[in-house]
Amino acid sequence: MSSPHDFDFLHGEWDVRNRRLTDFLDADSGWEEFGATSHCWSLFDGAANLDEMTVPGQGWKGLTLRLFDPAALVWSLNWSSSRSGKLFPPVVGRFGPDGRGEFRGDDTHDGKDVRVRFVWSGISASTARWEQAFSVDGERTWVTNWVMEFARRGSS
Repeated sequence: MSSPHDFDFLHGEWDVRNRRLTDFLDADSGWEEFGATSHCWSLFDGAANLDEMTVPGQGWKGLTLRLFDPAALVWSLNWSSSRSGKLFPPVVGRFGPDGRGEFRGDDTHDGKDVRVRFVWSGISASTARWEQAFSVDGERTWVTNWVMEFARRGSS
């Protein structure tokens, strides 16, 4: 069951290895890789958090605001980038008993309606994995288009 402390693992400083498709809808478009750092801190006594990811090699920053809904027992994850200055539509979901978090929502990409899925997995004191996938066919198929591998700073 999800709780206001599901994302406590993410608080602190991280090195982030990014692997992202050059075209989010084309699994054959090729991957780009780049490094980043992330800093996450808690708000609302754990029921919210904010992280800022800095991507110095590409000259942009990303921001995620996560909010826990205590009535529905779900999280909403809200992403923004310094490239657009806009808040993207949230993905909503929860963590399961296996510690894997899955969050889904609707968005558009390059003028096409997409279903978005974020998955958090591989969570430990010093590591975590996030991945994003898009579906354009009602969730029958997914294109995983962005993966982030988190390593806690100072843990290596």
